[in-house]
Amino acid sequence: MPARGDHDARRADVSAAVWRVLATRGFGGLTLRAVAAEMGVSTGLLTHYFPNKRALVRHAVDVAERHTDARDRHAAAGEGRPALRAALLDVLPLTDEATVMSRVWVSYWDGALADEEFAADQRRRYDRWRARLRSHVDAALGGAPAGPGADPDDLAATCAAFAHGLVVQALFDPAAFPAPRQVALLDRFLADLFPA
Repeated sequence: MPARGDHDARRADVSAAVWRVLATRGFGGLTLRAVAAEMGVSTGLLTHYFPNKRALVRHAVDVAERHTDARDRHAAAGEGRPALRAALLDVLPLTDEATVMSRVWVSYWDGALADEEFAADQRRRYDRWRARLRSHVDAALGGAPAGPGADPDDLAATCAAFAHGLVVQALFDPAAFPAPRQVALLDRFLADLFPA
């Protein structure tokens, strides 16, 4: 039986290989065979860690979440609209690293739509994200109404939808949506949503 340190080191190697496969192939290309090839080992070795594809996908989601949590964040120039802007900039594919992150998550959505457990996890992720955005929306409103019929929950959902819509367009047509244009579109969106 290998020592616990060896097991932990091997698991770290597996996680790194899973991330490299996700970064180049997305969830659609994530297989035991692809991870084994990335590591230069047999698929039999990986079955000690992942008895099936579902276990591999579950681990891959954990790896993607760790990478997402560890990424550099945009600094906010203040509370309210500046903090909301920074939070939305964090999800846009403005750098190579952020583009890889976006590709990984967008590729995951397809599988999550077909699996109720993964879909429920994704709904919870969206709930948490919209709640974080909602706190920035509340501060941006500063107690003032945002306009006729504007609800802070709806505004947070609108911000999330705008950001992810821009992510998808930038992934499919990066030449038409370079980083400066993405930032300009976000700034215009926020200025329209929260006029000074």
